[in-house]
Amino acid sequence: MSTSPTTPATLPDVAHDAAALARPLDWVGMEKIALPVRIHDADGNTVQVAASVDVAVDLRDADARGIHMSRLYLQLQQAFASEAITPPGLRRVLQGFIESQNGLSSRARLRVRYEHLLQRAALESGHVGWKRYPVEIDAELRDGHLQLTLGFSVEYSSTCPASAALSRQLNAERFAEDFAAARPLSTHVVRDWLASERGLAATPHAQRSRAEVRVELRPAFDELPLLALVDAIEAALGTPVQTAVKREDEQAFAELNAANLMFCEDAARRVAAALSADARIERYDITVAHFESLHPHDAVARVSGRNPA
Repeated sequence: MSTSPTTPATLPDVAHDAAALARPLDWVGMEKIALPVRIHDADGNTVQVAASVDVAVDLRDADARGIHMSRLYLQLQQAFASEAITPPGLRRVLQGFIESQNGLSSRARLRVRYEHLLQRAALESGHVGWKRYPVEIDAELRDGHLQLTLGFSVEYSSTCPASAALSRQLNAERFAEDFAAARPLSTHVVRDWLASERGLAATPHAQRSRAEVRVELRPAFDELPLLALVDAIEAALGTPVQTAVKREDEQAFAELNAANLMFCEDAARRVAAALSADARIERYDITVAHFESLHPHDAVARVSGRNPA
């Protein structure tokens, strides 16, 4: 018994059947797709990184049973194969997703998650090391309008102002105790005392902390400003965590911590001040968390805002 050869045209496609319950759907697609994507590094070069990608379109035809899902997947495989992710590129990719559905869809969205590696110099020694910054790019195309959100996090050190004040008080009391007897004081004597173990009665508590940031970007710019925003936030906080550290770097870091005492409320305001001055940002949402060394819980502050046009 002979059979005719199978071709795509002869294969059953039940996705074209009418939906049993007629109803449009907000989003249909795939999540956590493994994909290599291209991004710009700190020098403007294009590099390839591993990413996890979500893609979806709406199903506006109430009678259609499903979308052409394989078309989304195949287009996604080619979307960032040869060029870095940029706002104009994201617009083109999303428009291609909509057109691939042959009238079934009018909106498309894309979410890309990856870790961005940046090389950071030590504070004093001249050594360098790599830091990773988790990044999430959300893009949605609706009625020709691109909404683009960039999310990332920055880690830093936070030294408690209250603990620092309490420590200074104990240090002052020990100084008064040790020098209660009348004797000549000189700069040399006081300096030797401060450098001794007696010169440090208490230390303030500090902890690794994290600022999680999401910014809605204005569509007038052709590049994602990740590097500039990370630099601005780390400068505003003053104490970003370090990579390669020698003794001179650790001492410089301790000095920066003393100069940048902050509660989580202070840190949130610093980050907001840096973002509110950036013309590329439409709005921002910030969450800072101090992973307390004093308590078994975290101290958290959140702030959001919209920049003037």
